[in-house]
Amino acid sequence: MATFYMPTRVFEEEGAVNNHGADMAAFGKKALIVSGRHSAVACGAYDDITAALEAHGAAHCLFNEVEENPSTETIMRARDFGLDEGADFVIGVGGGSPLDASKAIALMMAHPHDGIDYLYGGKDASALPVIAVPTTCGTGSEVTPVSVLTIKEKQTKKSIPFKLFPKLALIDGAYLKSASRSILCNTAFDALTHLYESYINVKATDYSRMCVDAGLKAWAKGQAVIRGEKDPDAANLLTMMRASTFAGMAIAQTATTVPHGLSYPVTTKLGVPHGKATAYFTAGYLTEADAADREYLLSGAGFASIDDFRAVYHNACGPIDADSATLNKVLEGAAKELAANTAKTAAVPYPVDADVIKRITFFEVDH
Repeated sequence: MATFYMPTRVFEEEGAVNNHGADMAAFGKKALIVSGRHSAVACGAYDDITAALEAHGAAHCLFNEVEENPSTETIMRARDFGLDEGADFVIGVGGGSPLDASKAIALMMAHPHDGIDYLYGGKDASALPVIAVPTTCGTGSEVTPVSVLTIKEKQTKKSIPFKLFPKLALIDGAYLKSASRSILCNTAFDALTHLYESYINVKATDYSRMCVDAGLKAWAKGQAVIRGEKDPDAANLLTMMRASTFAGMAIAQTATTVPHGLSYPVTTKLGVPHGKATAYFTAGYLTEADAADREYLLSGAGFASIDDFRAVYHNACGPIDADSATLNKVLEGAAKELAANTAKTAAVPYPVDADVIKRITFFEVDH
């Protein structure tokens, strides 16, 4: 049996926010806009959103304190702020952190009397409507039901168990114009790992792989930017954003697997950006896969080989800033956590025993 469920309404176009102000305002009377501290303003998305809301009679308030890898404590502070302001829908604007956070905030605003434990122990998935405006090209969170949060006391990241698709996603490549090269590269490799992990997955179907195929073609069109061979133009930026959205659609059907599972300790303990951390384990994951699948995924994204993939990745994202002893310790912990994470390992279509986990985990160290 194959299924495909993607309830988010997506508009991809220049001026998407301005063109669909009425669609945004239809969700309520006052929006809680959720963002990081700077990027939403720097790229122009915040001004576009507020102007579009005001033009259609909707009020707004701003919570701009979402950190990279948002914590459960931040979710609760934003929830309380939104309730005090009387907001009745949520707009997430930014990269994966604000978009993921907006879903969890919308959930908790619908449960005003519940505490922080509800994020992982609640039963009712009702939430305020969420609109997503991505400003990076990696997370795909605008079309997924996933909200990954940092649990500080456990020094780990974990997805909340609720499935919370945004109601509306507004995709505009213009919001990538102000992004640094490091953000473009790190987030683009996040999108690529989504595509690869969705394809090499026991839950993959012809429908999810349809999204992978479209995403790979879009990603390949932007590869010259990732390789540093050209400066991005409007067409490149749009296709990079499109690749991320297709990748989000793909993982919404299958979920992620080993590279994502291994990446969380690397991010929380070493501060490595999420996309860079997931891609660190991707060459090892591909090496263990079926040869035909590996060739399709590499060539589809424009790589000649595993070595070509690694060369582009290392040039674009740079090394992990940690001494070998520290890195090895974190990698050993990541392998241990992954071995206990049956949701990630069971999704892999090839056997994943202790030796396979070790080879994938330490692939970059050994090569």
